[in-house]
Order: sequence, then C-alpha cells, then structure tokens
Amino acid sequence: MELILLLFIFALAAFLGFELIAKVPSQLHTPLMSGSNAVSGITVVGAIIAAGTDDGSWLTTVLGTAAVILAMVNVVGGYLVTDRMLGMFKKKEASAGKKEDRV
Repeated sequence: MELILLLFIFALAAFLGFELIAKVPSQLHTPLMSGSNAVSGITVVGAIIAAGTDDGSWLTTVLGTAAVILAMVNVVGGYLVTDRMLGMFKKKEASAGKKEDRV
C-alpha cells in the first residue's frame, strides 16, 4: 500500500510540474530558473546525506552517488542557462562606440 501511495504522489507531482512549467511566460523564466537552482542545491545536500549513509547496503551508496551527480548537473546547467539569458540583456558598449566613430 505504501508503494502505491508513493507512486501516486510521484505521478501527481510530475503532472502538476508539467502543467505549471508549460504555462510560464518567457519573461518569468529567468527568475524561476534561479529559484529552481536554489531548490536543486537543497537536493544536492539531501543526496550527499543519502550517499554518506552507512547502513551496510551498496545500493544506498550507488543511488545516493547517482543522485549527487544528477543534482549537480541540474544545478550547473541551470546556472549556465540563467547566466546566458541574463547576458542577453547586457548592453554591448564596445561595439556601439566603434560604430559611432565610423559615422
């Protein structure tokens, strides 16, 4: 019964997450990415705790290590995407000055 409840919660979270992300306007993408990066940072801490648990099971260590790797990929990728998007809003002062000199 517990497994069925966990699968139900997982399916509900996946459905709600998809519906929420599909309805986000492009102007809110960068702030939401920053917030999700903070949540992923918390996930990294939980994954490190899970990987470091010494309960004598190799499965716990393997799954915890995989969780650490995947959470770190998510955090780094999120920050790279956020940085790239914020870079689109920076003014290009060096190229603008050169064009004015030519005119």
